[in-house]
Amino acid sequence: MSGSVKSYAAVDLGASSGRVMVGRVGPDSLELTEAHRFPNRPVRVPEGLRWDVLALYAGVLDGLRAAGRVDSVGIDGWAVDYGLLDADGALLGNPVHYRDSRTAGVAEQVWATVPAGELYAATGLQYAPFNTLYQLTAARSSAQLSQAKRLLLMPDLLTYWLTGEQGTELTNASTTQLIDPRTRGWAYGVAERLGIDLGLFAPLRQPGDPAGELREQVLEETGLTGPVPVTTVGSHDTASAVAAVPSSGERFAYICTGTWSLAGLELEAPVLTEESRAANFTNELGLDGTVRYLRNIMGLWLLQECLRAWGEPDLGALLSEAARVPSLRSVVDAGDAAFLAPGRMPERIAGACRVSGQPVPGSPAEVTRCILDSLALAHRRAVLDAQRLAGHPVDVVHVVGGGTRNALLCQLTADACGLPVVAGPAEAAALGNVLVQARGHGLVGDLAGMRGLLVRTQPLARYEPRGGTERWRAAQDRLAGD
Repeated sequence: MSGSVKSYAAVDLGASSGRVMVGRVGPDSLELTEAHRFPNRPVRVPEGLRWDVLALYAGVLDGLRAAGRVDSVGIDGWAVDYGLLDADGALLGNPVHYRDSRTAGVAEQVWATVPAGELYAATGLQYAPFNTLYQLTAARSSAQLSQAKRLLLMPDLLTYWLTGEQGTELTNASTTQLIDPRTRGWAYGVAERLGIDLGLFAPLRQPGDPAGELREQVLEETGLTGPVPVTTVGSHDTASAVAAVPSSGERFAYICTGTWSLAGLELEAPVLTEESRAANFTNELGLDGTVRYLRNIMGLWLLQECLRAWGEPDLGALLSEAARVPSLRSVVDAGDAAFLAPGRMPERIAGACRVSGQPVPGSPAEVTRCILDSLALAHRRAVLDAQRLAGHPVDVVHVVGGGTRNALLCQLTADACGLPVVAGPAEAAALGNVLVQARGHGLVGDLAGMRGLLVRTQPLARYEPRGGTERWRAAQDRLAGD
């Protein structure tokens, strides 16, 4: 292996903000610094909720300018959403936001042709109303789709603008509900039955594949000196985050926390049983032939929306106050689609508690405690269910992502699961992005080698479970109406 230290720009796009991070990697060193952070604000226009993709691209360019000289660039971001290009390669309108209402009722139309059980057996993907498959079905009669010659998932679209080259990265493609997780290729039978043209997609790329070089115009705009290669990473941010789980063995569960909580296991093969479908677990693809077997939970979106409604109070003070609120007074189902849309979140949480006959949280601290207890309870359910459905026991839960900064949530998750929680790194997606780039330069080895470097270099916090899990089991029974 090379003894040199190299620098990599990780473009990491989240649902509420984007950032360009610079990772400096050597055989025994890994440092991450933030070059630039920018907001990701969707815009509601007459036709619906759209991503402001030009502002995102401008943020990426600003970030690369701030990053300075790097040996490679990689982009990861959220899943399922896409941009459509015309025959000249120009974007046909702003990409639709996954929280847009256009997919309401579309799943039932799809299931009339391909029943839900058959769809799961073929693609292994949980039901979510915004899966790309449903978005494409909703757009079937639109002028944009009829004109489109190419479909690029969001990180692939920005990679195309940087390089002029088109590809479809596999880990993100696996969230479209058009990939067979057994073959790791397209689910041709599903697409054919639903009239979806897979020719719209660019050729599949694997994490680590070259994705081109920064165009001359991009070099001029960013002040960088070429050539600067762009490397395909795990472009689904969760795939990059799971690659950065600092585990030293196989018996672990992970929870990627942020706007969403994604809780599950890393497996060698998908779980495609009817019981798994009924439990709403998904089989997404990860690095090096792995499967991310997980459940989507609404996540810190619930708290983010409440903070917005309350005028953005000081979060640290609010969490300290929430820690003093009695635990498990009221809980809601953190996976309920009723919480998916933005707006009036404190009232909606209070309403859910009222309907279920629980004490109604009134103050911001009480609502916050309800949210964190509910998230920990959802984490418990997901970790227990995943072990049972996959026959894969675990000894530890790794929490990565933004939620690692929320010590109360980490401790409650340990309490609820009855397992130690190792929290960190917070910037897991960016670190996973950087490490895949570094692997292409021989600075790290396989997935175990990447994780070993994380264990040696990243600050981690450990939370031991307090007390038994009986109260959590009782809260779950209460929520289920048992």
